[in-house]
Amino acid sequence: MSASCSALADLDRTNWAFCPSTPPAIVFTVLFAITTFAHLSQAIFYKKAYCWVIVGSAFIQTIAPLFTNAFVYMVMGRMIWNYIPSAKLYRITAWRFSAFFVIFDIIALIIQVAGASSSAGNRRPNQQVINAIHIYMGGVGFQQFFILLFLVFAIKFHQTVLQQVRQGAKGASGALPLLYAIYLVLALITMRIVFRLCEYAQGFHSNIPTHEAYQYCLDSVPMLFSLVILNVIHPGRIMQGEESNIPSRKERKAQGIYSKSENISGSPVLTV
Repeated sequence: MSASCSALADLDRTNWAFCPSTPPAIVFTVLFAITTFAHLSQAIFYKKAYCWVIVGSAFIQTIAPLFTNAFVYMVMGRMIWNYIPSAKLYRITAWRFSAFFVIFDIIALIIQVAGASSSAGNRRPNQQVINAIHIYMGGVGFQQFFILLFLVFAIKFHQTVLQQVRQGAKGASGALPLLYAIYLVLALITMRIVFRLCEYAQGFHSNIPTHEAYQYCLDSVPMLFSLVILNVIHPGRIMQGEESNIPSRKERKAQGIYSKSENISGSPVLTV
C-alpha cells in the first residue's frame, strides 16, 4: 500500500494512518461548500448577524462541530426570547443562556485543542501521546456533557411551548419544527462524539483510525446532515424580523425591556 500511496511513502514522517482517497474528499468538499454558501445566503436574506457562527462552522468543519453546537445554543437563546413570555428558563434569561453555553463550548474546544496539539508530531514518546489523547477525550466528554445539560433546558422549553399551544397561544407552535431540528442536529453531533470516543478509547490498539470509511460515515456525514437540516429549517425563517432579535444590554436598559412580552413597567410589548 505504501509503495503505491504517496501519503504513506515515508512512514516516519506521515500523519496518515491510511491512504486517503481523492474522490470522496472532493465530493464532501463540494457538498460542504454548497451548504456553506446556502447558509451564507440565508444569513444575508433573513438579516441574521448571529448566523455567521453556522457559516463559520460549515466553512471549517475540519476542526470540530464545536461551532455547530454554539450556533444551536445561540438559536435556543433566541427561541427562549421569542416563545417564553418571561424570556427565562429555570431563572436563566435568554441572553445569559446563550452566553453560558457558548462559554461551555469554548472550554470544551480549548481542552480538545490542548490534547490534539500535545499529541502532534511523530517523535513524541508513546506515553505523552496517550496522555494527550486522554486530554482530548476529556474535552470531547465535556462537550457531550454540555449537550446533555442543554437537553434539560430544551425539554423544559418543549413542555412550556406545548402548554402554550394547548392554551391557544398565538404562534407558539411555530417553535416546534425548529426545536425538532435542534434535537436531530444534537443527535447527529452525539453520534460523532461517540465515534471519536470509541476511536481513541483503545489508544494505539484501535483499528478505527486506519479505516477511512469510518471517518466519512461517522464524522463527515453526520456533520453534513446537521448543516443541511439547519438549511431546511433555518432559524431566520422561523424567527423573522428585527423584533425577533434579543436587544443588546444597552437597549434593554434604555427601553426597560427584559422580555419580548412585557417591559419592566408591566405594559405589554408583544405577545407570541
